[in-house]
Parts: sequence; C-alpha cells; structure tokens
Amino acid sequence: MSLIKALASARVAFAFSLSALAALMTSASAQTSPVEQVASASSDNPIERLFANEPAPIIQNIAIRGNQRIEPETVGSYLPIQAGMPAEQEYLDLSLKTLFNTGLFSDVKLEMTPEGTLIIDVTENPIVNRVIFEGNKRVKEEKIVEEIQLAPRTVYTRSKVQADVQRIIEMYRAKGRFAATVTPKVKPLEQNRIDVIFEVDEGPKTGIAKVNFVGNTVFTDNELRGEILTKESRWWRFFSSNANYDPDRLEYERELLRQHYGRHGYADFAVVSAVAELTPDRKDFFITFSVDEGPQYTVGEVEVKTTLAKLDSEVLERFVPIKTGDIYDAEKIEKATESLTFATGTTGYAFVDVNPRLNRHPDTNTIDLTFQVNEGPRVYVERVNIKGNTATLDKVIRRELRIAEGDPFNRVLVDRSKARLRALGFFKEVEIEEKPGSAPDRTELDVSVQEQSTGSFSVGVGVSSTENFIVDASIEQRNLMGRGQFLRFRVQASSRTRLVDLRFTQPYFLDRNLAAGGSLFNQRTNFIESGFVRNRVGFGLNAGFQVSEYGRGGLNYLLTRDNVRIESQSSQTVANGADPTSILIPGAMPITTGPAVDFLGNPVLDGAGLQATSVVAQLCDFVIQSVSPTCASRGKFLTSLLGASLSFDTRDDPFKPTRGWRIQGGVSFAGIGGDVNYYQGTLQGAYYKHLFGGFVGALKGRAGYIEGYGGDDVRLSDRFFEGAATFRGFEVAGVGPRFLSSGTPIDPTDPSRGNMPVIDRDGNFVGQALGGKAYAIGSAEILLPLPLPDEYGIRAALFTDFGTVGLLDDSSKVINSNPAFFLDLDGDGIAETAPVFDNLALRATAGVSVSWDSPFGPVRFDFAKVLRKEEFDQTEGFRFSAGTSF
Repeated sequence: MSLIKALASARVAFAFSLSALAALMTSASAQTSPVEQVASASSDNPIERLFANEPAPIIQNIAIRGNQRIEPETVGSYLPIQAGMPAEQEYLDLSLKTLFNTGLFSDVKLEMTPEGTLIIDVTENPIVNRVIFEGNKRVKEEKIVEEIQLAPRTVYTRSKVQADVQRIIEMYRAKGRFAATVTPKVKPLEQNRIDVIFEVDEGPKTGIAKVNFVGNTVFTDNELRGEILTKESRWWRFFSSNANYDPDRLEYERELLRQHYGRHGYADFAVVSAVAELTPDRKDFFITFSVDEGPQYTVGEVEVKTTLAKLDSEVLERFVPIKTGDIYDAEKIEKATESLTFATGTTGYAFVDVNPRLNRHPDTNTIDLTFQVNEGPRVYVERVNIKGNTATLDKVIRRELRIAEGDPFNRVLVDRSKARLRALGFFKEVEIEEKPGSAPDRTELDVSVQEQSTGSFSVGVGVSSTENFIVDASIEQRNLMGRGQFLRFRVQASSRTRLVDLRFTQPYFLDRNLAAGGSLFNQRTNFIESGFVRNRVGFGLNAGFQVSEYGRGGLNYLLTRDNVRIESQSSQTVANGADPTSILIPGAMPITTGPAVDFLGNPVLDGAGLQATSVVAQLCDFVIQSVSPTCASRGKFLTSLLGASLSFDTRDDPFKPTRGWRIQGGVSFAGIGGDVNYYQGTLQGAYYKHLFGGFVGALKGRAGYIEGYGGDDVRLSDRFFEGAATFRGFEVAGVGPRFLSSGTPIDPTDPSRGNMPVIDRDGNFVGQALGGKAYAIGSAEILLPLPLPDEYGIRAALFTDFGTVGLLDDSSKVINSNPAFFLDLDGDGIAETAPVFDNLALRATAGVSVSWDSPFGPVRFDFAKVLRKEEFDQTEGFRFSAGTSF
C-alpha cells in the first residue's frame, strides 16, 4: 500500500500511443495488426509491472480530450469500460482497440490521474474535402468514383486509401494495363480537412506477345489460337479488346478449348494448366496452355428410353441428330437434349427430365449414348419478377411472356418468351433465370432485361449504286413512353426519291392483342429505268392480330393520289427539208431542231444521201412513242386499296436466325372507289438451318401476281420491278419486260419498213423497263463464319438468285402488231424484232455478299456473276452502298 500512496503524491500516467509504436508496425517479424502490436508492447511498461501485484484503481469518471467534431458522448458510447469499474489492463487494452477500430481516430492515448479520472486523449482522422484524380485518361473519373470508398465528407483512413489504390489498379488491369501505378497524396487543409489526390501513371497497354500450347498433337497451335478469344497483339487488331491480357478470360478459354475438342470426339480432353508470364518490361504476356488431348471417340449405340405413356422411343430417336459410327460430338448431345425437351413439350408434357448418359469403352474408343426421358417433378411458376426495365412498363414485358404465375413450368414456353422479348428490339440483353420458390414444387422466374436506346434523331448521308446519293433525316421512337408504341417522322431525299412520312403504331390497342396504326406520306419517285415520274400522296390504316403462337394476321387500307408524268425528252430524225412536226402528235411542237449526228459526231444521212434533221421533243409527243406502254400510263389516278395478310414465324432469332422458317402471304383489292381496279397476291418465305460449325444455310423465295378487272389493265406504275437488291446481278428494274426505243427510220420515204434501234455509247440497245404482272424469285444462301472478332461487324455470304419476271397485258403490247414499229437489230435493213420484249424465261446469278458495320456507317458490297439471262436484260457485276448517321 505504501507504493500506492507514493504514486498518489506524484502524478503517474501510463499511456498507450499508436504513433509511438510506428517502428513496431513496420517490423518484418510482426504479423499482427497495429493495435495488437501496441497491446503486446505494453507488457514491457514499468507502470504495468508496478501494478502486477497490486489491485487496479477504480475509475471515478471518464474525460474525453482532443475531439473536434465527435461528441464526447459518442466517444464514450464506444467504450467497454465505464466509471466505477477497475482500471484493469485488459479493459484498457480493449477500450484502445475498440476506439481505433471505429476508423474515426488516427491516435488514442489513455491516462489515469491520481484522482481516479481516466483521460482519453484522441486525435481525429481528417475529413475528406475533395478526391482528385490526375493522369487518368483511359478510365473515366466517373467510373473510378463508383468503385472507390473515399468520397467528399467521408472520414479518411489509411486502410481506405490502400484499398482504393488497389481497386484502381485492378480497373486498369481489367483494361490490359498491368504497368499502371497509383500514388496517393494528401493535401492538409484547415479545420482538419484534407484533399486526397490519386496520381495515376497508366503505363503502356499490356499486350499478348505469344500464345503457346503444350501437349497438342491433333490440332496445331494456329488452329487452337483460332478457337480462343485471346489473340496475339498485332497492329491490325487496334479495334480488338481481345489482344490484351485479361486474367478473368483464361478460365473461359479453358471452356472454349474443351468445347472445341469435345466437338471432334475427344471426350477426355483436359487443360492441365494455363499460365500467364509477364515480360520484364511489363509490356506483354506470354500465355501457355498445357493440354491433355486423350483418345478420339466414336459413337456406339444410341438409344432413347422413356417411361412416358404417350411417347414412343422410336419416334423420339428421330429427334436425335446422332448416329452410330459418328465422331463423338458433345455439342450434338446438348442439341439432342434440347430437341427431345422441345419435342416432348409440344406434345403436352410440361414436366420432362431428359438425362443423357455416356458409357465409355476405352478398349474400343467408343461411347454408348442413352437418353433417358422421364417425367420430371411437377413444378409451378410462383412468381415472375421483371428486372432491369427503367423505361419500359412491366405490362409491355409481361404481355410477351408465354408463361405466367400459376402455370406449369415449361422450358419450351420460357425459351419462346425470351425470343418474343428479343424480337421487340427494346432490349440489348434478355435473360430468364429460375430460382427456388417457397416450396419444392414452386419456382420463380427472374426476367432480366438490359434496355437499349429505342429513340433516335438521326441525319444520314450515303451513296449507293442505285440512288447515287442519299440524305435522310428522321425522328423515331420504337418504345414511346415505355408503352411499346412506334412513332416515326422521316424526310428523305436522293437522286431519284423525295419522301416525307409520318407513322404511328399501337401494338396492343385497348390493351388487347390487336395492333392498330396509321400513316401519312408524300413520295416523289423518278423511275429512270421506265421513263416516268410518280408523285404519290396518301394515307394508310392498318391492324394486326394474333392467330396462333407463331402466326399473325393483318388488315390494311390505303388511299393514294398518283400523278404520273413522263418528263424525259427524246430525239428522232426526219429527211432533210421535211416538216419536223410530221413525226409529232397533233398540236405538239419540237423543242429544238438541227443537223443530225450520231454519238461519234458523224453526220446522219437520209435516204437521199443528205444530212438528216434531228428533232428533239418530249418523249410522248413523238407519234412512235405516244402508243408505247410508258406513255399510255400518264395521268392522275386515285387508288383505294384494301388488303389482308397472314404470316407465320418460327425462327429462333428474328435478327440472326440459325433455324426455323418464316412465311407471309397477302392479297389486296383496288377498286373500292377510286379510278384503279386490280387485285394482287404476294407470297414470300424463308427457311434457315444450321449446317455445321458456324455455317448457316437459308432458302428464300418470293412470288407475286397482279391482274386488272372491270375493263382496266394494270398500269405501269403498279407492276412489279425487280433487280439490284431484289435480284442481285441485275440493275434496278434490269430484268423483265422491256420496250426498245426506236431511232431513225430504215427508209424515211417508207415508214412501214420499220426503224433502227437507239444504241448508247457502250453499244447497248436503249430501252425502258416495263415491269411485269408476275414474278417468282428464289435465293439460296450460306452464311460464312469469318475468322474475325464479332466486334468488327463483318459478315459474308455465298448466294445464288434465280427466278423470272414478266407477263404484260395485250394492250401494253399492241404496238407489236404494227410492223412499222419493228426494229432492225442486226443492221441488215430488215426490221424483224417487235419493240416490246416480254417472256417468263428463267434467269440465274451467283456471287458473294459482304457487309460491314463500320464506325462510319453500314457498308455493303455485292459481287455477282450472271449465269443465265435474256438478250435485253441489264446486268451489273458489282453493287455497293454506304452511309452514316450523326
């Protein structure tokens, strides 16, 4: 006790200071936290040894010092020790650690006075005023702020800074910059505030110097490099993000290699290791995959077993695309499982479990396959949760789902729902995931969507072989107010078309599965190939309705006012000294007259050997042209058209289909009022099938027929014109009936002998496309898998187009009955060819089509070779189009 009295007479303090033990915190041998180091160091305190054999004093009260922002009561609330408790060492240690672990203080000291007051002296951590980033160019500041802990008005701690530095470095590594460094700095301010500065040295982009494979004998290194995403850094891959090292990608590369070997029969394949080694200059990585290929297996017995009463195993085996003797293919097993699930689902079995079983025979390198098809556990949909839609209303998504709460779970309907949501075009990604419900026979479906922009204001310019130049401006919203409504206002001008168009569609009119919409438009089109200009003004109404899960019907009404004008000029020749109006219709006058010369500048002579006179006039003012099919279609016409359509679509993807088919047919009748009477029918369809690898085959076809009634023939502007994009290898309206232009009479003194044809500078016969009343065009395509990343947006396909266009009314060929209009094509002085050419002969072309979604806009190239054509068809071997929006 004498020792305690002595301590009372002199102020004895014991302090636990974190800052005083900085040397201990950096000790190489220390493995504990700074607080634990302080506690362990206190065992050497002489004051503690003095109290070792004496009872601890009682704490009379607690005083807080050094606090600026934090209330004393708040500090006291963290303490495990209170007034009236003995000042035992373990309580003091625990109090010290507790205050330090709050993250509010950079230093804490405890001091005991002779009067029994425990003084807690704290130094508060500063408050962050600003967080500043310097040197970051490749990673935006907004992205970094989202990831780090420090922010304005938060408490600064060293642990937060260290964690934020590491997170920033990880963000740069994810972008392939493994040489990036981050240096944190602190700028003190008044009132215990600081600015935190992160100085970023991004360093060079870390590339892939080499990708090596060890243990492969079946496939070469180059072949395996083509199967993985990671690519070696090369100068031409500046657009690709796969030419940079990403550690998270390595695991996916293992799976890609396993899939590749699995498709070729190597069921035991394994990636032993995948190692990435950074070069000393920290600029590149060497990646090495060690593989164990194993033997190649072939398929032994293939069998389907089922306990379902309504299903026959032999029937189900037809849905398995695997035969005995085939090379084992893991991908085909997955497809067979999907096919069996789909087949059983369509027969009404909502709960089906398809379990493929593999029985290996290493002695013969064969695998027997058994698909066990049993009725699975009955599961019902408890809830359908919609996630990720910020603009689109829930009901817009739910009305596309083929499965709802309370329905039996059906994988086929889930997949169909996903396809319908993708077909809307509102979402970049659509995923439907299952998760357990409130009971074993209940499940919840999470429909997660990632919305994409559906509204746009665009101004575009472009060029093409057809339009020469195109200027297009439009305002469009495909998901108006999140209700799925479509609205578009468009203005377009080109060398041959001017268009103003306003359209609106409500896909679920009155909240029923009934689409309704309307349009207003004004279009002026110069049909250069046929020699007429049509100015069309009108409006339309349309309605669509569901007829089955994959079928849809439609009704439409169109009222248009057409003004068809022939604005082109032509020239004919008369004998020297003859009256120029003698070859014109009554009342018509020539535009110009003068000495006649050919396209080489040589004089054109008449029958008397004198230079003939050239007469230039409007095309239809010439007698010989006034009875042509083109001039006969002049005038103003009001068309009232009522139509109906029916379509079915089973494609797996509406944008990039790999299987399924689509067919659409329609009929329309003109004559419900107006000046035009005709009926028309069209039919088009396509069939898609995955062939092998990345090859996808497609068969497409289109056909149409139009016929007048009530004494009306089909006018020129209502016929079918095919070519260019609709029949590759031919010019616009380059295939089908044609009217050959007449030139100089064979004998000016005897017009009944016929005329010479008009020939252009290339030696081709000049004529006008007449279109046809019927057409039938087919196409076969193979989509090619290119060895290029998808982000390049380059696609290619082999194609062949074949078909026919033709069939004119007799009134359009009446000119053929007069020999005076016949043409001398071979120059023998005898006119033997009727001017109107029309037949339904087969034409065929083949070639390759390449498209590129470039940074400057869509670009398309078509290279075609004509395999079969008629004499007067207009062909082209190359066609391109390009454009952009800004």
